[in-house]
Amino acid sequence: MDFLDVSRSLTGRRWVGPGPEIERLSEAIVQTDHLPDPLARVLARRGVEPGQTEAFLDPKLGALLPDPRSLQDMETAAARFLRAVKGGERIAIFADYDVDGGSSAALLIDWLRAMGRQATLYIPDRIDEGYGPNVPAMQELGRNHDLILCVDCGTLSHDPVAAAGCDVVILDHHLGGETLPDCVAVVNPNRQDEDGALAHLCAAAVVFLMLVEANRQMRADGTAGPDLMGMLDLVALATVADVAPLLGVNRALVRQGLKIMARRERPGLVALSDVARLTTAPAAYHLGFLLGPRVNAGGRIGAADLGARLLATDNPLEAKAMAERLDALNAERREIEAEVRAYAMAQAEARGLDAPLVWAAGEGWHPGVVGIVASRLKEATNRPAVVIGFDGDEGKGSGRSVSGVDLGASIQKLAAEGLLVKGGGHKMAAGLTVTREQLEPAMARLTELLEKQGAGTAGPADLKVDGLLMPGAATPELVAQLEAAGPYGAAAPAPRFAFPAQRISFAKRVGENHLKIAFSDGMGGRIEAISFGAFDGPLGPALESHGGQSFHLAGRLEINDWGGRRSVQLRLEDAAPASEK
Repeated sequence: MDFLDVSRSLTGRRWVGPGPEIERLSEAIVQTDHLPDPLARVLARRGVEPGQTEAFLDPKLGALLPDPRSLQDMETAAARFLRAVKGGERIAIFADYDVDGGSSAALLIDWLRAMGRQATLYIPDRIDEGYGPNVPAMQELGRNHDLILCVDCGTLSHDPVAAAGCDVVILDHHLGGETLPDCVAVVNPNRQDEDGALAHLCAAAVVFLMLVEANRQMRADGTAGPDLMGMLDLVALATVADVAPLLGVNRALVRQGLKIMARRERPGLVALSDVARLTTAPAAYHLGFLLGPRVNAGGRIGAADLGARLLATDNPLEAKAMAERLDALNAERREIEAEVRAYAMAQAEARGLDAPLVWAAGEGWHPGVVGIVASRLKEATNRPAVVIGFDGDEGKGSGRSVSGVDLGASIQKLAAEGLLVKGGGHKMAAGLTVTREQLEPAMARLTELLEKQGAGTAGPADLKVDGLLMPGAATPELVAQLEAAGPYGAAAPAPRFAFPAQRISFAKRVGENHLKIAFSDGMGGRIEAISFGAFDGPLGPALESHGGQSFHLAGRLEINDWGGRRSVQLRLEDAAPASEK
């Protein structure tokens, strides 16, 4: 049954409430653990059983952290790393140019610095070299180093790894092929011979586990390794920015990492938070939407290693200069993205938005923004999306998927079939290179593979609502309780509540396309709301000209600290006219 009888909201969505199992479970949590109903509903949706709520609300990293040795090659990788450290060998780090790669590299540099050692950082240029190790770069690094650590890349790089001419250790999380590169160790929870229990880890989490194992081996030899807890801010940033599911150990890593980040001890993240005008304690949202995009900006349209160097530096002045540069690059990136997005959406609409795959390709589209544009197409259509930018005969593209559809495996299959020059990734995101001649056949085949997985069967995404709430119950105390069930993000969406039959007492357009309103239930409860981008669709105009009509309003609760006043605010996502009875 439609929640609040909303079968088609102002944004064209059906509202869906919790199923009977969630309702029963939340009632049991209220009875057993004496928690407020809104919090119980969130916990029930996360699968928390009565009696387990305390452990969930206060997760202990020590209890959830997996044994690093449960991953193939881990002992070997850590031992080879330590031999290089103790023997004064020359170490190079080859990292991907995104947040996960930069954080992974910074973790290693941080650890080595604490040991009085250094490493050469190498990050490939997105345009000139593309993703992952390449033969010339690996040959050059191999000539001058004894050990190369490939982080957030390398699992499919057979030829470049073979060309290195020195020992190579791979610490990655991207889907592995049937064979692995011939090297010292490949630590990757997504190797085909892994059981998949840790498949949700990002590369920085894999690197962190390797450092846990290295410290363990050092203790066995009677020596102490660097403090690892203080490095969890980097793991948290990478986990959120790489859209890894915030479940199990990932959730514990991010929670602890946010606490570390709030101490403002890492110069790079302090400087980045300041240029992003982050004035409150960081939350997962800030990592994904304020800090992550700025770190990524260097790899997208500027100096590829800028983000990693910012995260790794221990010099506040250097951090400030790099953060300002990244902030400027991010603003430039947004302009480029907007232009490409307009062309890509027009092309996708002309091709049709109901197919299992939504895709677009264009001449000269900047390879640094095609992934972001693919995300926008996916969000707009609720379908997997691929966006490709051509330069000459070859196009470099990026894809984003929807829940339940493994895009990375399909892209990898296309590469194996010869329809792509190369391609790989993971379930929710993938990269590819394709020739102009193979573009249409490749997209046709990809559409076929994704259709077999069920892509294209869903309509506009339903709006899932956790329950009803009245304005008077939306207190700062409730918001704090709900935050304890977080952090929220991939696979753990923030709770969304519906406020039934509310009267709008104030409505004003703010900025270019945002809406600010105040609403009440007529019984003394009043709350303010903000809807970003409301005037990009029908939501803003309808609520601005409400004419005294009552509306059901749905969104996520947050705290608004403004002018020394702390109040609850609704991040308004949708609305529907309330039937007058």
